[in-house]
Amino acid sequence: MAEPLKDLYSAAFIREFSEEVRRVHPAFSAQSFCEEVMNDDWNEMKLKERIRHISISLGRHLPSDYQEALNILFRLEKDCTGFRYLFFPDFVEVHGLNKEDWPLSLEALERFTASSSSEFAVRAFILLEPALMISKMKEWALHDNEHVRRLASEGCRPRLPWGQSLPMFKADPQPVLELLELLKNDPSLYVRKSVANNLNDIAKDHPKTVIQIAKRWHESGDPNTNWIIRRGCRSLVRQADPEVLAMFGYSDVLNDTTIVSAAFIKNEPDSILIGETSELHFGFQVEAEVKLRIEYGIDFVKAKQKTSRKLFLLADRIFAAGERVDRVRIHNWKDLTTRRHYEGFHKVTLLVNGVEVAETHVTLKQTPPLPDHTLS
Repeated sequence: MAEPLKDLYSAAFIREFSEEVRRVHPAFSAQSFCEEVMNDDWNEMKLKERIRHISISLGRHLPSDYQEALNILFRLEKDCTGFRYLFFPDFVEVHGLNKEDWPLSLEALERFTASSSSEFAVRAFILLEPALMISKMKEWALHDNEHVRRLASEGCRPRLPWGQSLPMFKADPQPVLELLELLKNDPSLYVRKSVANNLNDIAKDHPKTVIQIAKRWHESGDPNTNWIIRRGCRSLVRQADPEVLAMFGYSDVLNDTTIVSAAFIKNEPDSILIGETSELHFGFQVEAEVKLRIEYGIDFVKAKQKTSRKLFLLADRIFAAGERVDRVRIHNWKDLTTRRHYEGFHKVTLLVNGVEVAETHVTLKQTPPLPDHTLS
């Protein structure tokens, strides 16, 4: 099993980093810093708690003058690269939010993003001054360095995982969309992924807005822009929005029932224990050359016996005229950290371009307890 991410911050790493600081700043008390970081609460801290704790402890051991402290970190940035050094930009968030320090802080975020990422730290500044920060991020969007251009997009994502929410951009994404216009055909895949993820975030709150933008961008015919649109509309594709499906060349299965025929799906066995696997047998006949997205959906029973559908992708491609599909997919019904299974009747549906074309079911039962062999 993989080690938890928080264990990247081991005692050995903290000691090594403290010696690196002392190398460029001899007055730094490496031992005191290590003792403060690795305190009695350290083992119970989660990843982001450890990052913040290191930032705070570092602030207590570096010079109190903010610019002097940053200069020490600047001397370390070339040797301190990678995910583990997220506490560099976090240091800026913790100690550099005073308005008089903003010029220094924004310079530091721009520099540190290339060696780790400032996408989380920059959000505290956006929450304080969204208009000012969007203006700054438009400058970053034109930067020569792809890491800085990515920061412009990633930092203002309304729903960035692990990041603070940006409610003003959830409500009104227009400032973000103006920024993304500058990056819509960026040559860097690293940047394009961020732009696409930002669009996908916005689509969750403003689907019609994203559809309009996608149509307009699609007209340019730029391959980089089209790559962004396809990835940025992925949630809308999963939702089978008809405008989006048409834009990407998927056939209208809803209004042309002759496209797919003889569709079926069957679950074997039809009654299993939670934690077991079942075989999903599915198939259909394609009558003409068409682009289809094939999925199966399971209406999972929840704790209060309500249901929630989850879709699983089977295929997304062009099918030849006359092609016959007859396949088996193994589905594992074990509990996951993101999904717990409950007893009950689970509807299983085969979907073609978002249209239900066949259904079956499976009944989940609780695993019986092990017999008690304790002697009385």
